[in-house]
Amino acid sequence: MPIGRPVPDFMATHSLRKLLTAVDRWYRRQGRKLPWRIGPAERDAGVTPDPYLVWLSEVMLQQTTIPHATPYFEAFRIRWPTVHALAAASWDEVSAAWAGLGYYSRARNLHACAKAVAERHAFPQTAEALRALPGIGPYTSAAIASIAFDERIAPVDGNIERVVSRLHAIGSDGTEAGWRAAKQVISARAQEMANALPHDQRAGDLAQALMDLGATVCTPRGPNCAMCPVWDFCEARKQGEQERYPVKAEKKATPTRHGSAFVIVRGPEVLLIRRPPSGLLGGMMMPLTSAWSETKADDPLAEAPGKFDWKLVGEVRHVFTHFALKLDVYRADVGVSTKVEGEWLKHDDALAALPTVGRKAVALGLGGVNSRRN
Repeated sequence: MPIGRPVPDFMATHSLRKLLTAVDRWYRRQGRKLPWRIGPAERDAGVTPDPYLVWLSEVMLQQTTIPHATPYFEAFRIRWPTVHALAAASWDEVSAAWAGLGYYSRARNLHACAKAVAERHAFPQTAEALRALPGIGPYTSAAIASIAFDERIAPVDGNIERVVSRLHAIGSDGTEAGWRAAKQVISARAQEMANALPHDQRAGDLAQALMDLGATVCTPRGPNCAMCPVWDFCEARKQGEQERYPVKAEKKATPTRHGSAFVIVRGPEVLLIRRPPSGLLGGMMMPLTSAWSETKADDPLAEAPGKFDWKLVGEVRHVFTHFALKLDVYRADVGVSTKVEGEWLKHDDALAALPTVGRKAVALGLGGVNSRRN
């Protein structure tokens, strides 16, 4: 249904209840087993979700896949089993444990949010109250409120967005404005599903069921409609155009920025600095780098931190949300009396403390050398 046409009334209440029942039955049979999830059988037995674990998983899963996030989640849960334990941790500990998950503003907000919740002694139980916490926006607040507290509010992630868009054939004209309008309609339809839940069905189960449906059946390419519990209700399937929906705005080309990374090695140690607390990679440990610009510098050593014997060892590339970064990596070996601002760390400790882009640069600069071999 392209934007611009009248939006049809939502399906009759009777049909909607049938759809919700079908989704719930499917979830009980086919729902994913995830380390942060309390399944429907456990919920029936009286086990309630831990809002700390729900929150932690949602923050980690922003812009990150489940297979990549799961080891980090398990490590955090073991090391900091409660929000109070996480709040008491130092920023150095949290940032080092987060290294490799990317989007480091999330780590700063995670730590700040843990402190805020610890001061309150518990997580707020409504989406509106949750949004007052650091780093919690509309989606995350709805997800926590729904999954942890069964508030009848619809979190709409990419999977739910796709399921609802196909159910109601909600498309767009492919422009940014058209896609924004389509997302508003999709969110409204998802909320109508939450509002219509029978008294014996939980909002958290519905949210997770729709997430699983989008992840495992109603996939972006080649959806398995024959296995879908709601295929009889799906307008996109009736049109034979399942893969057409949702009709998002075309992605813009990713720009590239260039810079240099300077890996200073002192025997078994390498020099790192901590970046300023705000901005990209804020508060994270990194090797010294030049400024990043849209064109390569005429003199890549102009911003080098010293008159050392710099050797170009190669290039690393890393993709952030809005741009790709290419860094020429230079290495300099210095003596024990060298005075350079920063912190000297053993090779293995440095690699463990770095975010992905920094680890790539330092690993290349070290040439595979680590502290066990020095």
